[in-house]
Amino acid sequence: MNTARRLLSLCLAPLLLAAAACSGSSESADNEHVTLTYAIWDQAQSAAMKQIIDEFHAQHPNIDVQVQVTPWESYWTKLQTSITAGSGPDVLWMTMVYAKYYAVGGGIAPLDDQIKDSKLDMGAYVPAVTKAYTVDGKVYGIPKDVNGFGLCYNKLLFDAAKVKYPDESWTWNDVIAAAQKLTNPQKGVFGFVAPEADELSWYLTVPQVGGQIISADGKSSGYGQPATVQGIQFWTDMITKYHVSPTLQQTTDTDPLAMLTSGKVAMRYCGSWEPEEIAAVPYGKANIDVAPLPAGPDGNRKYYSNGLANSISAKTKHPKQAWEFAQFLGSERAAEIQAKTGTVIPAYQGHADAYAKAMPEFHLQVFVDHLKYAEPFPASTDTAAWRDAATKQFADAWTGKASTADVSQRVAETMNEALAKEKK
Repeated sequence: MNTARRLLSLCLAPLLLAAAACSGSSESADNEHVTLTYAIWDQAQSAAMKQIIDEFHAQHPNIDVQVQVTPWESYWTKLQTSITAGSGPDVLWMTMVYAKYYAVGGGIAPLDDQIKDSKLDMGAYVPAVTKAYTVDGKVYGIPKDVNGFGLCYNKLLFDAAKVKYPDESWTWNDVIAAAQKLTNPQKGVFGFVAPEADELSWYLTVPQVGGQIISADGKSSGYGQPATVQGIQFWTDMITKYHVSPTLQQTTDTDPLAMLTSGKVAMRYCGSWEPEEIAAVPYGKANIDVAPLPAGPDGNRKYYSNGLANSISAKTKHPKQAWEFAQFLGSERAAEIQAKTGTVIPAYQGHADAYAKAMPEFHLQVFVDHLKYAEPFPASTDTAAWRDAATKQFADAWTGKASTADVSQRVAETMNEALAKEKK
């Protein structure tokens, strides 16, 4: 047994025993009234989730669902602790980043038998998302959504600076040039915001110059590659070279999205799940729009995309009811609700158009159109072991304490050490 699997087994051993006991126990009576707990991390999606739950409850009056919203920053720590202790949620949001970790460790249950018995059509979902939640030939999550990305910009600030709105022709150089014109120190306005957050920064640029975060076989880091450094340098230059972005400390103190919706920054790369939150702020609803994700220097538009799934805890006391709920969450009706609210782009194919039309004030079609450039999100068995370390180390590059190349090399070494522990 390799080191990573041994650690996971030790950490989650109680789960495996409990899951086995659960699967061998008699099923609850169909008319038993039960309450399921459902763990999510995005408060902005609560309204759509409530509508889905209300419709599910109408069809299953004996099953109540209690939503537990925990911010992303503490979601995984809480999940790990609660699942190990046997008090975890029955159904939960899962990300590609941690899918293999929880599947291998026994934290989430394989769903193949339920899928077969219910005749759920897994071909209805975006294939890449289904593939990400298939571990060792077994399915551990019903696809929920898929992420698209674009460039959010402030029309009011662009108009005031007489800068042309971004469009499909834009590359990194156009972003830099516009950011310099839009930055106004006297008014406390920055042209761009460069957060030190991989999914909303360098994961969107590294693939555009041929770099990679992890090798295709998942065995080695790509952070030491010159192309990868180039993709990250775009972000650090915004702060340390061009001075068109708030500092790391400023983006730590104030959410970069809040900077955008309050008129403090003119441009920010954003995800397809964020327009609902932008629209909730009157200033954001009136002044922000979405343009295509700028291409790399040579026109490459690739980026890394995540996508969520709904998984079932291996330790749930109500496996039958949990499956009924997870199945409904993966239904076409649930996808329709999510799409029409503009919450996310559903992984259930055929509903992207409804998402794009959900908020006419924004050009949401941009997110949908760019899905064709999406690359699989970087992940391994124990992604957190190296991803969290990378985020901490890159702070030195964002503050100018060390060069981006030097930090990238350090990150590569740390990552390779972590990946080596996963090998057999």
